[in-house]
Amino acid sequence: MPVNLVAPDPASLHAVPGITLGIGSAGIKKVGRKDVLVMKLADEARVAGVFTKNRFCAAPVQLCREHLAAATPRALVVNTGNANAGTGLDGRARALQVCEALAAQLGVAREAILPFSTGVILEPLPVEKIITALPTAVANLAPANWAEAAEAIMTTDVVSKAASAKVQIGGQTITITGIAKGAGMIHPNMATMLGYVACDAKVAQPLLQQLVKHAADRSFNCITIDGDTSTNDSFMLIATGQTGTEIVDAASAEFAALRDAITAVAQTLAQAIVRDGEGATKFMTVLVEGGRDESECKAVGYAIGRSPLVKTAFFASDPNLGRILAAIGYAGIEDLDVDKLDLYLDDVLVATQGGRNPAYREEDGQRVMNKAEILIRVVLNRGPVAATVWTCDFSYDYVKINADYRS
Repeated sequence: MPVNLVAPDPASLHAVPGITLGIGSAGIKKVGRKDVLVMKLADEARVAGVFTKNRFCAAPVQLCREHLAAATPRALVVNTGNANAGTGLDGRARALQVCEALAAQLGVAREAILPFSTGVILEPLPVEKIITALPTAVANLAPANWAEAAEAIMTTDVVSKAASAKVQIGGQTITITGIAKGAGMIHPNMATMLGYVACDAKVAQPLLQQLVKHAADRSFNCITIDGDTSTNDSFMLIATGQTGTEIVDAASAEFAALRDAITAVAQTLAQAIVRDGEGATKFMTVLVEGGRDESECKAVGYAIGRSPLVKTAFFASDPNLGRILAAIGYAGIEDLDVDKLDLYLDDVLVATQGGRNPAYREEDGQRVMNKAEILIRVVLNRGPVAATVWTCDFSYDYVKINADYRS
């Protein structure tokens, strides 16, 4: 079961003026399952995104990038159950068919539709099923459908993921709501899943791109479940332009307030993905302090967070903590002086000055390892910078889920 995570209360998810959401059932993997989502945007809305860096990026990712550059988006369409990745020119043609079908129903250009897919790789997109489901999705477009939208984009997720906030900016109340999916094939190299965050603020397009990158770098790019970067990763930020004065200055207090609020929502969604990691029983925060720069701090965090030996030890609640030191050692910091390093498990000093803390007791490590949420704190003692990575353990169920994924 997910680690301290429950499905969001629909009443807690605020409608965002300028965006409506509709859900349909294409039955891609299971008859009757809600697996198609349409998000329709107001004419004033602006969209920015970051995408997977996997060279085998999926057909919808390719089209989405092109459409963002060619037109102002008027709608987004998402299907689950099929990734439309590793499908070549045929996959692009099928994704474009979906865009054309939705564009015809909404009366917009096909380039104004942004497509997204998630699911099994290397299988043809069942375009006819998706197109058949679009009229239902369009017919039930409504501003309050965030909870159903979060369910519609799930794959191996156990729990749907959504978050919402309201913030006062320049005397106006700005609403922010987001959804995400992801439980496996999660590792930072952009956004590591599908995620959509919308706000009703007015934001100049160049600043919106800054916002989405800032939020991704401090949320979805700080999580790892299994070290695999997906072919379909996309994180989209939508500003519907329905409230307040347009934010045009990145140095303004208004920009900073919106940036921090959006990042907080994104972090909640990112942590929910880790808490719902396939088979997860532990949620681990890896805090690396005292680095020279953020990249080396993150390198250490990722090395610990994706280590199968570390992750299986945490599943077993086994304080075999030398595995953490080994991961730090191969993180790629060539001039790391291990004799200056400190390693903590929650408040327990495990290792210092290159070896085991003489005062460390196994029962203290065991006490921490028995928890469902654990802090791993590494102090490099070589600079002023810190970074955080969130990860989970590896259990038997992770293997079972991925072994049976297509059955």
